[in-house]
Amino acid sequence: MLVAGLLWAADIALAAAQPPTAAIDSSDIDVEIDTAPVAVDGHVLLRVRGASSYPAHERAARISKRIEAAAADTSVAPGSVRAVAHGDILVITAGEHQLMAITGADARLEALSREDLARLHVPRIAEAVVEYRAARSAAALRQSALRTAGSTVGAALLVALLVWMGRGLERVAARRLAGGARAFRVRSVDLVGGDQLARAARGALRLAVGLAIAAVALGWLDYALRQFPWTRGLSIRVLDLLLDPLTTMGIGLLRQIPNLMFLLVLFIVVRIVLRAVRLYFDALGRGTLALGGFESAWAEPTYKLVRLALLVLALVVAYPYIPGSHTEAFKGISILLGVLLSIGSSSAIANVVAGYMITYRRAFRIGDRVKIGDVMGDITHTRLQVTHLRTPKNEEVTIPNAQILGLHVVNYSALAKTKGLIVGIDVSIGYEVPWRQVEAMLLLAAARTQGARREPAPFVHQRRLGDFAIGYELNVYSDDAQAMNLLKTELHGQVLDVFNEHGVQIMTPAYESDPEMPKVVAKSNWFEAPASRPPPNAGAPHA
Repeated sequence: MLVAGLLWAADIALAAAQPPTAAIDSSDIDVEIDTAPVAVDGHVLLRVRGASSYPAHERAARISKRIEAAAADTSVAPGSVRAVAHGDILVITAGEHQLMAITGADARLEALSREDLARLHVPRIAEAVVEYRAARSAAALRQSALRTAGSTVGAALLVALLVWMGRGLERVAARRLAGGARAFRVRSVDLVGGDQLARAARGALRLAVGLAIAAVALGWLDYALRQFPWTRGLSIRVLDLLLDPLTTMGIGLLRQIPNLMFLLVLFIVVRIVLRAVRLYFDALGRGTLALGGFESAWAEPTYKLVRLALLVLALVVAYPYIPGSHTEAFKGISILLGVLLSIGSSSAIANVVAGYMITYRRAFRIGDRVKIGDVMGDITHTRLQVTHLRTPKNEEVTIPNAQILGLHVVNYSALAKTKGLIVGIDVSIGYEVPWRQVEAMLLLAAARTQGARREPAPFVHQRRLGDFAIGYELNVYSDDAQAMNLLKTELHGQVLDVFNEHGVQIMTPAYESDPEMPKVVAKSNWFEAPASRPPPNAGAPHA
């Protein structure tokens, strides 16, 4: 009672502090004022304002409790609700219950005088008292219970019907799509398979049935809560919890329509520009369009660089128009993503940069036979991050581009078609065999080898004069880098055949003791077959 008395005193003090109502300042109406509704059983009767020390929502809640207390008191007649003047203050009472004081601020809020505002509030409060008591009568509660039970049964039947219809539609869709669903194809590529289409159809049906059941449940809950005076306000709050976010999102979407239209137009323009750029670089890659100093192999990586630049420019232009881009949350997420990208992509960026450097340095092309570090193979793919090689043993090797940039690269195919690739084999022969005979036999073996070019002619180098033997190297030219291993095999076979034909052993002696006869070739044996003796006037023999 003491607390209620103090709050009532605060209400009276608030009313007494207001200036006379005769001087209504219309400028106050244009100012946004914090007000709160006075509601009984979920029905709003009127709105009141408060003060900084007595907020409007507290005042409205106290007035609602006083009206409910008066309505619950059966000794109070609805006709006893009236406005009573206490000096310059108007107080609405119901019997012995003091309900509210009408302040000058309340009157100015409605652009009325206190007396006119009181004449509007009194019948509305009296009607609320009648409705409060009628809603709690035994007959009304029985009717509410019956309506709630009926709505529950109806909602359950409707949910069962929706489930039955959904399952029936799923069976029909399954029969229709089981044999007739075709894949969605673009340029002979299956983007969505027939089974995926069938699953998508079933998922769409289940989603539709679920949304329908949710709508039925929400409607039933709202109707059931509205049947009883104690839960009527709760039904309004439940609907507000569900509908307010949707309303807010809808209003926000409507406000963002100009920005979304700008983003749509920007997307279309960027897409058209990218398609035009793609066609231009495709023409450069095919060779149908020439650009001075620009190689066709550069077309694809250059297009990717130009595309990245255009996308970054489009993102910069679009950023201010992205919904929510000016909020602190959006900025925080952008910073977080930037930090994560910078931390986790250092090696990836290094590989990308290395990939472009390798491309523009012309280190190799697709199909070239190369040796990178200790790996030899044919280039099958060059990507932004890695380069793929296929070894002669049909092994797939993936090497990061940043690693390639730090290694030496041997390209066997770069000059094979024009100047020829030199393929050499080594053989060691003892000092007792004339070197001229060895060179002649090696050149004869080269002449018999299939796949070796005749021009430029094969040649032999004496690589070393070892402790026990002379090291020879037979070199032939080839225009097929991929066949270099087969060519070496063919050379080895022909060398073995030629040496066997002329009775020369390919055997390197090891030193154990000084031989009785020196391991030298007599001058008369310098030109053993297949070596040919030079003409008499050719001068001294030479290598």
